[in-house]
Amino acid sequence: MLKTYVRVVDRFNRGVGRVTMYLIFVMMGILLWSSMSKAFFLPSLWTLEMAQFVMAAYFLLGGAYSLQLDSHVRMDLAYGRWSPRTKAIVDVVTIFMLFIYLFFLLYGGISSTNYAIQYSETSYSSWSPYMAPIKIVMVIGIFLTLLQATSIFIKDLAVALGRPLA
Repeated sequence: MLKTYVRVVDRFNRGVGRVTMYLIFVMMGILLWSSMSKAFFLPSLWTLEMAQFVMAAYFLLGGAYSLQLDSHVRMDLAYGRWSPRTKAIVDVVTIFMLFIYLFFLLYGGISSTNYAIQYSETSYSSWSPYMAPIKIVMVIGIFLTLLQATSIFIKDLAVALGRPLA
């Protein structure tokens, strides 16, 4: 059952991450339009804020994939010299800090999303878009990262116990 969980979560987050990678081009297109509209037409009100929303979706939805690829930032003073089993033991212990962080982030994100939906919250900018869509994306990204952290915890625990899943 744990192998199935790990396989499904890893496959799903890999797919989401690979699709999310292309959001950088969407953001570049928005910023290019922003530059062109300022130079040749009337400046667009929506471009800067929309680029911020796309960037937020880019890093929040890509967080689980980054975690899966082990491409996040790590203080590597001694870690790189340890055996895979020692690394797994340390990771099993330290991942609980990540779980706590993600739990509070998810709790706050759900609360903020409920508020945005309930009161039709809009941005304070002159464009004034609804905030619920980006907050929903935020909650989904945090939840996927929590699922991926759980998958990594299961894999590390298996290695620490001397029974790797793969």
